[in-house]
Amino acid sequence: MQISPSILSADFANLESELRRISNADWAHVDVMDGHFVPNLTLGLPVVEALAKVSPIPLDCHLMIEDPDRWAPQYAEAGGSSVTFHVEAAADPRAIARDLRAAGARAGMAVKPRTPFAPYEELLRDLDMVLVMTVEPGFGGQSFMADQMPKVAQVREAVRRHGGEIWVQVDGGVSASTIEQCAEAGADVFVAGSAVYGADDAAAAVDELRRLAEKHRH
Repeated sequence: MQISPSILSADFANLESELRRISNADWAHVDVMDGHFVPNLTLGLPVVEALAKVSPIPLDCHLMIEDPDRWAPQYAEAGGSSVTFHVEAAADPRAIARDLRAAGARAGMAVKPRTPFAPYEELLRDLDMVLVMTVEPGFGGQSFMADQMPKVAQVREAVRRHGGEIWVQVDGGVSASTIEQCAEAGADVFVAGSAVYGADDAAAAVDELRRLAEKHRH
């Protein structure tokens, strides 16, 4: 069970020290938004490159951008250890996944709440992770969408049938009150923003989220 705190909820003026606050986490989740695929605008390649040089844990880059076919491999080259693209924005998702692996990163594919997973199950052999969004992508602090748990279970079952080590990630509204149902449904990587960075002790919040998730390890 892996915890990936989202720096979208961190203090952007002090990102290096904010990364140190979560050094006991498994990943630092970096939300890249371009103002086109989603209405918000966050950060891009130069910031990811800078973060990779100072982060005590690997970067988990979530690209909420147009044209990931062009841009995704560059985030791997900039230092992203895991790079997730949105299938809704991809022209050739299989080629993106292969390019990410060739660049040395884990390849992740994200699906928005209204996007069904079944049409993309055939891509599993080229993926290292599937991200099921539990909010609409684009903004932090949204309410958790429990109606996405059947999709998480569907992805987990597809991974079981496929075999191999493919992670199932959830992102959006994950907190101490929601993480257990995510784990029960089959998720094993959990993105949490305000639940970690809104806590007085971010490291303790990470430990508590991991403890709650472990109770439902599949």
